[in-house]
Amino acid sequence: MVFFGYMVFSILFGLLADRYGRWKILLISFLWGAYFSLLTSFSPSYIWFVFLRTMVGCGVSGHAQGLIIKTEFLPTKYRGYMLPLSQVFWLTGSLLVIGLASVVIPTIGWRWLIRITSIPGIVLTVAFMVTKLMGSLLASPPAGPVALLPHRYLSHVHLSPYFIPESARFNVSTGNTQAALVTLECIAKMNRSVMPEGKLVEPILEKRGRFTDLLDAKYLRTTLQIWVVWLGISFAYYGVILASAELLERDLVCGSRSELEVVVTVGVSEESQSPCHCQVFAPSDYQTMIISTIGEIALNPLNILGINFLGRRLSLSITMGCTALFFLLLSICTSSAGLIGFLFTLRALVASNFNTIYIYTAEVYPTTMRALGMGTSGSLCRIGAMVAPFISQVLMSASFLGALCLFSSVCVVCAISAFTLPIETKGRALQQLK
Repeated sequence: MVFFGYMVFSILFGLLADRYGRWKILLISFLWGAYFSLLTSFSPSYIWFVFLRTMVGCGVSGHAQGLIIKTEFLPTKYRGYMLPLSQVFWLTGSLLVIGLASVVIPTIGWRWLIRITSIPGIVLTVAFMVTKLMGSLLASPPAGPVALLPHRYLSHVHLSPYFIPESARFNVSTGNTQAALVTLECIAKMNRSVMPEGKLVEPILEKRGRFTDLLDAKYLRTTLQIWVVWLGISFAYYGVILASAELLERDLVCGSRSELEVVVTVGVSEESQSPCHCQVFAPSDYQTMIISTIGEIALNPLNILGINFLGRRLSLSITMGCTALFFLLLSICTSSAGLIGFLFTLRALVASNFNTIYIYTAEVYPTTMRALGMGTSGSLCRIGAMVAPFISQVLMSASFLGALCLFSSVCVVCAISAFTLPIETKGRALQQLK
C-alpha cells in the first residue's frame, strides 16, 4: 500500500512541482511523510496501520523533487559524477535503519523504530521553515524589536536564503528572474566567484506541467521507452530483494526444498502455517540485510565511469543485459557462497540501473515538464514493484526456472529499450524550452 500511495501521488506532485515550484512540493513531501509516519506508530489496528502507511507513500513520492533541484543546479560536466553519488546517502540511510531496527525492535518494539525514523523528516521540515522565515526577515525586515537585531545574526542567510533554494531554472521559467538572480549570487559568493555581467533574459513559460507535452511527437517515443525501462527496473530490483529470501531460506536452486519443508512442518501449529504468521528477525537476518544493502554501492564507481564515458543509454543497456544474465545464472546449483555472490552482484546491477535511469529522466526533459516526467516514471516504477512479489514468491514456488526466465526477459526488453532511446543526454545541456 505504500507503493500504491506513491504511485498515485507521484504524478500529482510532479505536475504541481512543474507549475508551482520544486521547493514547495519538497517541503510538503517532508512534512506529509514525517507527520503520517509518526501517526503510524500510534496505529490502533492493522487497518489503520495500512491506511497510514499508504499516506506515508503519498508523501514520500515528492522526495524526487530533491533530485530535480540538484540536477537543475549542477553544471553539465559534473552531473554524471555528482548525481550517482547521491546513492551513497541512500545507502547510509538504509544501513542506519537496519542497524536501528536490530537494536530497537527486540527491545522497545517497532512503534519506537517508526518514531525514531520520523525525526529526520521533522528536522528537515523545521530547517526548511526556519531558513525561509529568516530569509524573509532579511529581505524585508519588519518594524519593531526584530528590526533591531544586529545584521550579523542574519548574515549567513545572505549565503543561503533557504536550506534548499528553489531551482533558479524554475524561477526563470516563471518570470521570477529576481529570485533566480538572488540564488545565483549566493552560489557565486559560496564559490568565491562573481556573477558574469549582463541581464538574465528568458521567455516566461505559461504552459508548464502538461501531460500532453510528455506525449508530444518530440518526446512520445522517449516517454514510452522510459516508462518501459522504469517499470522493468523496479520489477527486477524488488524481484531480487524478495527472491533472495526465497532462495536462501528455502534452497530452491538445488532442489532440497521438499526435504526442508518436511522437517519444518512436523509438529508446527496451525497458527504458524497461516499465511499471515510472522517471525521475529534473528541477528543473522539483519546481517544478511546489511550485506545485501552494501551490495548496492559495489558497482557505483564503474557505474559512474560508464555513465560519463559510454553515455547514459549504452551504460544502462549493458547493466540491464548483465542483470538478465545473472538472473539466469541463479538457476545453477552452486554452493551457498556462490549463490550469495550471484545475489550480491545482482543487487549491485539493479542499483546501477536505478542510478542511470534517474539521471537520464531528470536530464532528458525540459524544465517545463521535468518534474512531471519524473513523477509519471516514478508511478510506473511502483507498478513494477507491486507486481514483483507475485513472481518472486508465488510463481517462483511453482516454477523456479519460469520465474527466473520472466525476470530475465523483462531485463532484456529494458536493455533494448534503453539502447534505442532517441536522445543521449551525456554532455547535453538541460533544455529550458520544449
